[in-house]
Amino acid sequence: MQSSTIDPQEVAYYERLAEQWWDKRGKFWPLHRLNELRVNYLRTMICLHFGRFPDNPSPLKGLSVLDIGCGGGILSESMATLGADVKGIDVVEKNINVARRHSRLSGLSIDYDCVPVETLVSEAKRFDIVLNMEVVEHVADLPAFMSSCNQLLARDGIMFIATINRNLLSWLFAIVGAEYILRWLPRGTHAWRKFVKPSELRRMLAADDLKVTATTGVRVNPFNRRFSLNPSTSINYMLTAVHAGER
Repeated sequence: MQSSTIDPQEVAYYERLAEQWWDKRGKFWPLHRLNELRVNYLRTMICLHFGRFPDNPSPLKGLSVLDIGCGGGILSESMATLGADVKGIDVVEKNINVARRHSRLSGLSIDYDCVPVETLVSEAKRFDIVLNMEVVEHVADLPAFMSSCNQLLARDGIMFIATINRNLLSWLFAIVGAEYILRWLPRGTHAWRKFVKPSELRRMLAADDLKVTATTGVRVNPFNRRFSLNPSTSINYMLTAVHAGER
């Protein structure tokens, strides 16, 4: 598989961890805890955008979701449970195999595919909801990657991007703290130089006439390991974007 946005070192790293995706007490426990927070946030924001009621049993029914860098399918399954038609893609084949196997065990119908975003662009695919969560800090060519993601968003759709800011605090907490001191993440999970500032993402979105409509920070309590929303985007943060002229 050839793609200018795929980082071979990142692929190799996640291939080694693929079988651990659904171990809630294993190396991916932060993603499982984070998923509980972000699913509630996504449901609220999506329903607000499309004029739906978040308390309905299947509030996302009839909406198409693209989960980019879906990994083992943690977020994809949550979106499918909310009624969405979900397509999950990842460039690590072992991740896709894990995701497919787990979705079958969960009784969920999710379309998983081991392809880069560029492939979907070439197929002229469009999605109501594009989830770009914890991916941008792992790609080789970020502008090219974001250009592809932007093109996959339907005209009246909504995109979410979650990543880590690039500054001294993020190096101290996200790498030194999380990987070396607390050992919440395996060493080498992140490279500080690949962290992305919100201003950089805004420019890449604006290049395709997309605008940011909401921003929130995300923090974790080191004592109880609980995630919560925070006004500060100095470390972990999420952006919401739509096409300019839309709601």
